[in-house]
Amino acid sequence: MPTLSSRAGRATLALLMLTLSALAIIVASIPTPGRAADPVTVLTSDFEDGTTQSWAMRGTAEVVENSTAAAHAGSRSLLTSGRTASWNGPSRDLLATVTRGTRYTYAVWARAAAGAGSVQLRMSVERRWQGTASYEQVVNSTTVTDGGWTQLTGGYTLANDADFFAVYVETVSGTASFHLDDFSLSYLPPSPIQTGIPSLKTVFANDFPIGAAVGRPQLLAERGQLLAKHFNSVTAGNAMKWDATEPTEGVFTYTDADAIVAFARANAMKVRGHTFVWHNQTPAWVFNDANGQPMTATAANKTLLLARLEAHIRAVGGRYANDVSAWDVVNEVIDENQSDGLRRSTWYTITGLDYIRTAFRVARQVAPNAKLFINDYNTNVAAKRDKLYHLVAQLKAEGVPVDGVGHQQHGNISWPTGAETDAMIAAFLPLGVEQQITEMDTSIYTSSSESFTTPPADRLASQAARYKAWFDVYRRYKANITSVTLWGLADDETWLDSYPVSRKDFPLLFDVQLQAKPAYWAVIGAASPTATGPASPSASASASPSPSASRSPSASPSAPSSPSPSASRSPSASPSASVPPSPSGSATPVSCRVKYTVTNQWNTGFQGDVVVTNTGSAAVSGWSLRWTFANGQVVNQSWSSAYAQSGANVTITNATWNAAIAANGGTASFGFLSTWTGTNTVPSTFTLNGTTCLQG
Repeated sequence: MPTLSSRAGRATLALLMLTLSALAIIVASIPTPGRAADPVTVLTSDFEDGTTQSWAMRGTAEVVENSTAAAHAGSRSLLTSGRTASWNGPSRDLLATVTRGTRYTYAVWARAAAGAGSVQLRMSVERRWQGTASYEQVVNSTTVTDGGWTQLTGGYTLANDADFFAVYVETVSGTASFHLDDFSLSYLPPSPIQTGIPSLKTVFANDFPIGAAVGRPQLLAERGQLLAKHFNSVTAGNAMKWDATEPTEGVFTYTDADAIVAFARANAMKVRGHTFVWHNQTPAWVFNDANGQPMTATAANKTLLLARLEAHIRAVGGRYANDVSAWDVVNEVIDENQSDGLRRSTWYTITGLDYIRTAFRVARQVAPNAKLFINDYNTNVAAKRDKLYHLVAQLKAEGVPVDGVGHQQHGNISWPTGAETDAMIAAFLPLGVEQQITEMDTSIYTSSSESFTTPPADRLASQAARYKAWFDVYRRYKANITSVTLWGLADDETWLDSYPVSRKDFPLLFDVQLQAKPAYWAVIGAASPTATGPASPSASASASPSPSASRSPSASPSAPSSPSPSASRSPSASPSASVPPSPSGSATPVSCRVKYTVTNQWNTGFQGDVVVTNTGSAAVSGWSLRWTFANGQVVNQSWSSAYAQSGANVTITNATWNAAIAANGGTASFGFLSTWTGTNTVPSTFTLNGTTCLQG
């Protein structure tokens, strides 16, 4: 994750202190819910009575027995040995113990048997209904050794009908013996949701729909109430993916997807479909040839794979044609490390780009009223963004019906910055496509070595600052952004609890008890200075820290062949036609440097990126950069700044969040779109607050 360079660090620290101070106002005035109830334990297994306490084997040869060879507490544990397959392991029936719709915490201590060394264990549940079994992981692969005990802990909600339900532990591979001890099953009594706070969907009613990615558990009880109160859009987080809808060729399962769509209908919510094509969560049979063997790149296999793709999209897309307003047609197809920018998935190695072309064209046929998106992560990183830009430009030039670009926006408390988010959105304006924020969350962690059982207050404040910086940008581009979706409903259940390592994360706007967090109030403050609720921070509080050198995207994408953006696609904020006054009260720098780069250029327009460096010993608080064009160029849009032009003279002034430029190397950056004809000479002179700057 990012680390701050010494120069950027000073600028970042100053801005972050302003932000956290302002957010302290919010935190201090947030209505405090009552203390959460203590967990209720409904089942324990300590094996101290000398029995297996109803734990049984899942294989025919294995042995599950009480053992005195090792113990986490007391003198006994449960030993599983004689295993002949990785799925063999101890299992405990819980059908009569759990209540449907309640989220339980599953915890058990584990260690490898003597002499087994290091073993990868995981904990899962098995559910059966009317003869059909399904399996879901509760705790992902976790390393245990024969030298000590390791706790496996995770949460799960039984949301579907079941006539059998059990928890079990298995190895990822191999047949090593292992011990379990001190198993517990517990839950937190639910807290009522806060009905008196502003609904997000109301606050952003004039900006964009706001959504959450959900599964069936989020439709039930208090979580369903929270979802209905705050959101007017839902994404099926997993229920519409290929492995969920067509696990076996031609056999479709829609139980969970239907439930999500029915909930959306009942609550007047939009539905985002996710996703027709992905390199993950696709059943193995999809990539097997006619003989059941893994496909190789042959003409016959290409025909077969594209036929399967078309059949799948026609079935799933057709079923929800009247309900899904937007589809993530293809997901994560970019690999910026490839020279052509395309991920070398099985889809690509068998079909080239034809799987993408086929997916969009069939989706348009079966879902003519839905907007069709290409969705990816890290689009705030220039290298990846540029490759995605080129692919979308190519597809649109071919007539492939790509309506929009989805930005996942998975981040953490230090990345991406508001400036990087702004550049991400601005980069796609020349393509004239819709843009949506599709999978947003903000981890409280900045490295895989950190872990908290309770989120520290400073992390929650930093998280709130990050969310506010992003939403400030989203609202500036509300004419271009047609939906904003969080990847989850509340902190009680999030994919980040198991990725990139197993630990509790707290990345969303509502906590594990479904109560509003500082991040929620910061988002409300970003929406309006008069929003109902606690006082929102001042404009300066939305300052985003400078990106670190290790995560800074490159500043020079290659030039795409694309038309200039239409006026209708520009952000809603319109700069004044008159030259704005120079900022008052700013410290004049001793010296400055300007790097002016033409990053994209086409027949009648170009995109410019500018970095201003304060090389003086005094900080700048508010800035105005001026230059004169020599060839009749005309600026028609800018981001991370406001612009004005009189004749050939251009004046760029800071946005509220990047007004400060630290001394001794602090920087501010912005971008703009401009027209040109014939010649596009770089301006010869730049002045910052009246001081002439060096170039380069």
